[in-house]
Amino acid sequence: MTTRDIVFIALFAAIMAALAVFPPVMLPLLGVPITAQSMGPMLAGGVLGARRGGLAMVLFLALVAIGLPLLSGGRGGFGVFFGPTAGYLIGWIVAAVAIGWMTERVWHRLNYLTACAICVAGGIGLLYAVGVPWSAAVANVPLSAALIGSAPFLPGDVVKALIAAAVIVTVRRSYPLIPRSAATSR
Repeated sequence: MTTRDIVFIALFAAIMAALAVFPPVMLPLLGVPITAQSMGPMLAGGVLGARRGGLAMVLFLALVAIGLPLLSGGRGGFGVFFGPTAGYLIGWIVAAVAIGWMTERVWHRLNYLTACAICVAGGIGLLYAVGVPWSAAVANVPLSAALIGSAPFLPGDVVKALIAAAVIVTVRRSYPLIPRSAATSR
């Protein structure tokens, strides 16, 4: 791993922390707070690739685990990994790696629609596949109830996927961070 890789990993861990500062947006009629932080794994994986994107999430969660209040709402500490949202936190690693892996596979022909589909698949599909069962288990509710409870967050997650896709494609055009060798050797 190069110094450049380490800098990018640390930079995206810092971006995750900065995304927590944005105040939650309340969805009208639903009263559901949508935070910007879950867009971080989409950005990390899509901009840095699988390995560095996943490591950025690992670094961020390690900082949270040691007690830094880096999660939305100023939360932090090891205890957050035992609550009903812990599956989503662990899912951030899975999502970043999957998004990075998919992005690397289509790097030479990546466009906005492809990037959007990748963000939806990894940043929503996989994230919910990890987070919803965890929430159901911790809250001791049926999986269907946990899924219904997560449904109000979907519109905000789709908006985040649209924004992340635009950023990923823009960065790819202006300053590609995924090495050509990683994108072409697969």
